[in-house]
Amino acid sequence: MKVALFGAGGKVGSELGPALEAAGHEVVAGPSPDPGDCAAAVDFTVPDAVAANVSRCLAAGVPVVIGTTGFDHSAIDRAARDAGVPCFHAPNFSQGAVLMMRFAEEAAKIFPRAEIVELHSEAKRDAPSGTAKATAERMGTTPPIHSIRLPGLVAHQEVIFGAPGETLTIRHDTTSREAFVPGVLLALEKVRELPAGLTVGLDAIL
Repeated sequence: MKVALFGAGGKVGSELGPALEAAGHEVVAGPSPDPGDCAAAVDFTVPDAVAANVSRCLAAGVPVVIGTTGFDHSAIDRAARDAGVPCFHAPNFSQGAVLMMRFAEEAAKIFPRAEIVELHSEAKRDAPSGTAKATAERMGTTPPIHSIRLPGLVAHQEVIFGAPGETLTIRHDTTSREAFVPGVLLALEKVRELPAGLTVGLDAIL
């Protein structure tokens, strides 16, 4: 598959580009790749760039897999529906992170209180992270979210549940961005089968 990769020079993109090629995809990269004759596109850039990047892809009828967080979901959904093109976004492409959110959803049915601590690289622009917000939404409550940005971190999250006499901590650690590769490859395989608009969450395609 020919894939336009937005953000190929970034921390995730630099890991993802070689991985896509190793999986047999032809990657079109560069500062502003042309999605014209591509079968799909992938965006791992910054929140402010997503709308313009996706707009170019939609104009060419190219589905987009979005890994960037902090953008306006409703605007992208409307634009994709109007264009009749499917787009997919996951706040976290790690399969372990998806399991962490599932387990937190189950625990929230039993424990009366919880708080979320998310830790990321100092380069991450948005806070709270998309993963933390998605976790809270799945829990069906409004737990406090604590965001930490420090050098040396990649992506980490723990959900701490409390009840009289006990606590439960569910934690996921990403130690390398290669953890995102299987999820992105799966999304590329599935995105063209999705309905027009924005589909959110790796659970939707697992």
